[in-house]
Amino acid sequence: MSRAKTRTAYLLWALGLFGFCGLHRFYAGQTVWGVVYLFTFGLFGIGQLIDLVLVPGMVKTRNEQLRRKYLAEWSEDGLAMPMPRDRNLVAVQAIAQPKEDPMLLLLKAAHANGGKLSKAQVALHTGLSPERVEALIQAALHSGYADVTNDPDSGAVRYVFDL
Repeated sequence: MSRAKTRTAYLLWALGLFGFCGLHRFYAGQTVWGVVYLFTFGLFGIGQLIDLVLVPGMVKTRNEQLRRKYLAEWSEDGLAMPMPRDRNLVAVQAIAQPKEDPMLLLLKAAHANGGKLSKAQVALHTGLSPERVEALIQAALHSGYADVTNDPDSGAVRYVFDL
């Protein structure tokens, strides 16, 4: 499901004026309240009027629920990923997630860059989150694949790989 929209929720709310109360509640993911409103004519109209003010909050809550649900499905390691605005971008991100061993991706990136990498370059070449990049670099240092040095011009931290 794509993002819920306040405008759509208000249009569904307006159908309550014709006796179809609670449709905006269904749209906001509140199925039980939707059924209650449907059979009580919007809590005898009082609930329907109150919801005129509550609709934006309901939509915001629904979008947060959807974001959490889809983030859990998109994130392979449970770490939060940015929410794409376009659903087609989701498919591209899912394809772009590394399927190879991250250490192998790191070593290939180091080889392609003359044996020297920054953390940003590691993230760019592997597609990993900053937390995973940090863990991967620490594993490379611990395994003896890399050493830490500083760039002579800028003083920035660089990881040098013996390839």
